[in-house]
Amino acid sequence: MTETTAPETICSAKGCQQPASYDLGWNNPKIHTPDRRKHWMACRDHKDSLSAFLSARGFLKEVTEA
Repeated sequence: MTETTAPETICSAKGCQQPASYDLGWNNPKIHTPDRRKHWMACRDHKDSLSAFLSARGFLKEVTEA
C-alpha cells in the first residue's frame, strides 16, 4: 500500500507560488449570507497585503494559520 499526500496549498497572491501559511476567511455581505466564507490562502510575505485588500472592502472575517 502506498501513502498519498494532499497537494500543497499555494498562496492566492497573483503570481506567487509559495506555500500558504494562512487562511483568510472572507465574504461579501452584499452577495453572501453572514455565515458564508470564501477563502484566500496566503504565504507569510502576502498575508498583510491580502488582508489589507479584504479589510479595506469590509470583507475580511478571520485569519487563521493553515
